[in-house]
Amino acid sequence: MDFELNDDQKMIRDMVRAFAEEKIRPGVARRDAEGAFIADLLPGLAELGLLGMVVPESLGGSGLDTVAYAVAIEELARVCASTAVTVSVTNSVCQEPILRFGTPAQRERFLPPLAKGERLGGFCLTEPGAGTDAGGIRTRAVRDGDAYVLNGAKAWITNTHVGRTFVVVAVTDPSKGARGTSAFVVEAPAPGLVFLPEEKKMGLKASITSGVAFEDCRVPAENLLGEEGMGLKIALQTLDASRIGIAAQAVGIGQGAFEEAVRYSKERQTFGKPLCEHQAIQFMLAESATALDAARLLTYRAAALKDASSPSLGLASSMAKLYASEAAKQVCDAAVQVHGAYGYSREYAVERFYRDVRVTTIYEGTSEAQRMVIAKALLR
Repeated sequence: MDFELNDDQKMIRDMVRAFAEEKIRPGVARRDAEGAFIADLLPGLAELGLLGMVVPESLGGSGLDTVAYAVAIEELARVCASTAVTVSVTNSVCQEPILRFGTPAQRERFLPPLAKGERLGGFCLTEPGAGTDAGGIRTRAVRDGDAYVLNGAKAWITNTHVGRTFVVVAVTDPSKGARGTSAFVVEAPAPGLVFLPEEKKMGLKASITSGVAFEDCRVPAENLLGEEGMGLKIALQTLDASRIGIAAQAVGIGQGAFEEAVRYSKERQTFGKPLCEHQAIQFMLAESATALDAARLLTYRAAALKDASSPSLGLASSMAKLYASEAAKQVCDAAVQVHGAYGYSREYAVERFYRDVRVTTIYEGTSEAQRMVIAKALLR
């Protein structure tokens, strides 16, 4: 059992870290304050192949293994969680299902522009009345000749307004319940496809999130992903894999906050000595470092199991996502505490990390949903 990254994975780590430090960090505070999307970073991300990590080279992607992908997302989130989620979503919940369930013609058509960074992608599953309960979606897709007509609303969709390719799950046969859903590739702009105003979020302010409305939106029948009735299966299997990216994002956010706390504890003087010489602070840092290491190992294990096509991927990715997100939340809280009152100021990066990390226990499956998945697997 080897716990070390291989040479290729280390190269990816070093490359992404250098890019994050040199290109992302200088503008991260400004983008957060202004709520400015990371548009200026996309060419550089595309040049490094980070917008098509999961796609093979034959289709214009980087063809990275999942561990390398997790490492890259972690390094981006260590500096800017908004950049990490933008990259993660276009890779994991848009390109991944097209690669896995698409026909050869669909893969050839949709994946190269995404993998090369010529366009961004997203995933339309959540609705105003259906989040964790994915089987409760109400968006309809009705066959009409050589097309499906979509009507309904989606909520909390990442990369709207800037994205061009979306995997959308809709109901094709209401009589079959959850088994009557199907998945489609929908391209924007399109008549009847409406991006609603951007959400005013607590964190991740440099990423774009909004609702989506479908108003008699015609989608070519050839854009059906898989077969009719496979929508929920595609969604759940996609989430089994994509949770690795959110776990990696959480680890990266926690790592960024932890490094800020360590740095500040060495600089700040109290009672005639640096903060880091007080045992109370040392214990907080020790617990944070241990939690981050455990979260990272769970995340890398889940990534390795995905590469091995392990049947236990769903369990492992839920464990990684649950633990990493909850651990990172605690690490960020401790980092703010180490900073004292300054941690409550937007002049210090830990304030941003604290806001950004909160959503990791919510999106792509809440912590409560992960516990349900884990328990179900254990009691099977």
